[in-house]
Amino acid sequence: MSDARFEPLDFERLIESEMRRRVAENLATMRRRRSVREFTREPVPWDVVQAAVEAAGTAPSGANMQPWTFVAVTDPDLKRAIREAAEEEERRNYEGRMPDDWLEALQPLGTSPDKPHLEDAPVVIVVFEQAYGVRPDGTKAKHYYVRESVGIAIGFLLQALHRAGLATLTHTPSPMGFLRGLLDRPENERAVVVIPVGYPAAEATVPVIGRKPLEEILVRR
Repeated sequence: MSDARFEPLDFERLIESEMRRRVAENLATMRRRRSVREFTREPVPWDVVQAAVEAAGTAPSGANMQPWTFVAVTDPDLKRAIREAAEEEERRNYEGRMPDDWLEALQPLGTSPDKPHLEDAPVVIVVFEQAYGVRPDGTKAKHYYVRESVGIAIGFLLQALHRAGLATLTHTPSPMGFLRGLLDRPENERAVVVIPVGYPAAEATVPVIGRKPLEEILVRR
């Protein structure tokens, strides 16, 4: 016999004009989202960060295992340690681990091994995926579609932070094993992305980029 429990769906059906208004407003907002590498050190409201992470936690996940942990780092010393470790890995990447085609792809973005944003941003969120769960008795619980589930949650988080008026960057130092040790995370967790969060510096600039038009990313069959 199934142990599944159900409850009535809480769903608001909108008239088409309201649907179009909302989706247009969201599109206009998201078109302005850019990855930022220059932050002020001005504090951001902690309750806003909390609400954004809570929104990320509503993302769908395989078998509803919710295989994610969000570690929000605000301690200056810990942010500095993350920056130093990340820059060391990045220097090794730029000096030999990255293939030439990767370096060529990064050139238009103006990136480098220097990562001051990891120290300047008032909050740095490190997202971990839980490769498996741990039951109260210490036994392992299998997780399903972990990477896909965590990726969706990260998307929810980025949108929530952007709509709240905060700038972000998705940073993936490679390898990222040092983050589990620095942040004292358990063996079943692996870092996926580092997200500096804050207000952009007054002098912040972003690369001139293009976005693929709708006809290149949408196929209707």
